[in-house]
Amino acid sequence: MQLLPTGRQVFENIRKEKLLYVDKTAFIYNLITQGKTQYFLSRPRRFGKTLLCYTLCALFEGKKELFKGLAISKSKWKWEKHPVIRFDMSAGAYSEGLSGCKSAINEQLKYNAEKLSVKLSGKSLVDKFKNLIIDSAKKHGKPAVVVIDEYDNPLLSVIDNKKAFEKVRIFLRDFYKIVKANEQYLRFTFITGITKFSQVSVFSALNNLTDITLDPDYAALLGITQEELEKDFAKYIDKWAKENDGKKKYLEKLKESYNGYRFTKSLQRVYNPFCLLKHFDCGDFQKFWFETATPSYLINLLDRQKIDILNIEDFSVRTDEFKKYDSDNMGAVPVLYQSGYLTVKDYDKESDTYMLGYPNKEVESAFAGELATKYLNVPGSEKSSFAANVIRWLYAGEPEKIIAEGFIPFMASIPYSITIAKEKYFQTIFHIILNMFGFQCRSEVQIATGRIDSILETPKFVYCFEFKLDGTAAAALKQIDSKEYLTPWKGKGKILFKIGISFDHKKRRIKEWKVKR
Repeated sequence: MQLLPTGRQVFENIRKEKLLYVDKTAFIYNLITQGKTQYFLSRPRRFGKTLLCYTLCALFEGKKELFKGLAISKSKWKWEKHPVIRFDMSAGAYSEGLSGCKSAINEQLKYNAEKLSVKLSGKSLVDKFKNLIIDSAKKHGKPAVVVIDEYDNPLLSVIDNKKAFEKVRIFLRDFYKIVKANEQYLRFTFITGITKFSQVSVFSALNNLTDITLDPDYAALLGITQEELEKDFAKYIDKWAKENDGKKKYLEKLKESYNGYRFTKSLQRVYNPFCLLKHFDCGDFQKFWFETATPSYLINLLDRQKIDILNIEDFSVRTDEFKKYDSDNMGAVPVLYQSGYLTVKDYDKESDTYMLGYPNKEVESAFAGELATKYLNVPGSEKSSFAANVIRWLYAGEPEKIIAEGFIPFMASIPYSITIAKEKYFQTIFHIILNMFGFQCRSEVQIATGRIDSILETPKFVYCFEFKLDGTAAAALKQIDSKEYLTPWKGKGKILFKIGISFDHKKRRIKEWKVKR
């Protein structure tokens, strides 16, 4: 079996070591032969942006031997060698603000100059960048190529510090605009990042960039399609399918766990490549994407803008809203999309509106875990032990234990200072915690007869929750019956549970509960 490039990002090394490589060079050929020369692409972290940048570098450095057998090797591409200037903005002490940003960029300027055998000249970093482009083009007799990976990392590192953010923003705006000012010395420019800060900020002087983030032609430039999965990873699928009830069920589980990402109007969906590689390495279904942690600025953004967590899967966003990335006026929903926590579920052409939702179980459950830590002040160790018990009871069809031995003691541990005396607060606790376990609990579900507070399904059971603040559990059960909430699930071979829960707002805990099977 061909070895997997897990954690590897350098295209040249992957090819030289004959590691598995999913061929994206047909997309790359289309990109570099369209006549446009300066591009921007936003994608979530761990989606292969860095590998793409290294691939572009190898391509423009004329390393034809690395592309043997790939789609581009069969094209009319002329393998000319250009001086390539590459910046990896993920590396640096950016939390120190402007000084850390300047120090990191200065080191990269020196590295690029040395690699291209060019003397680095100029007083400021902006001048040095300009001279590096001009001098390398003159020395090598070919226009230069500039590749900037994770351009926004210095900004995101200080986004909660307005003064530091503004200083870094102004500097980067002046630094990046050198690309446009020296277009005559450039063959190609490619910039990647997680977010795209609006035209009035970093890219105000780079209005000639072609943004392919929402371009359907590049929907599968990053990520793994279903066809690529079944073709390139066929041997790994055969290997692990034996331990997952056969190939059909295994492919369904892979799709449910790691697929679901859609970045454009196109119906094309892709898998997270990082998660697939990590999974194929061990065969386990874990929350691999979240191993790198959720950026704190995202959780803080949700908190500041009072986003309704229960309805986070029902957001609609117009195309122009994706451009609202000013530090003072940042829209939480577009940022959640660009960061990979939400993805395109549907697109309405008439209103030019995208409907967003969670891409898959991994993201929804892991994000719920982050929200539990933020909103409920729950330590990670406590989440783990609580999760193990509740998951066991849910699969066993024991809702009484879920409430009596799970939620009642758990809610008693939530600090008094963060508890809100509203029904929706307690409903949100249930929603976050159950989603944290990967069950995709749905809240405020609308059916023909009304709106269900929360509904959760396992392979054998359906749990319907109705909550009352200072009411009675009996009244909650009566509402489930009178509104016929469980009618859509009848006759499907599952055992149905009606669960009525009453909260005491003064004592901030569950007052009583009743279960009807």
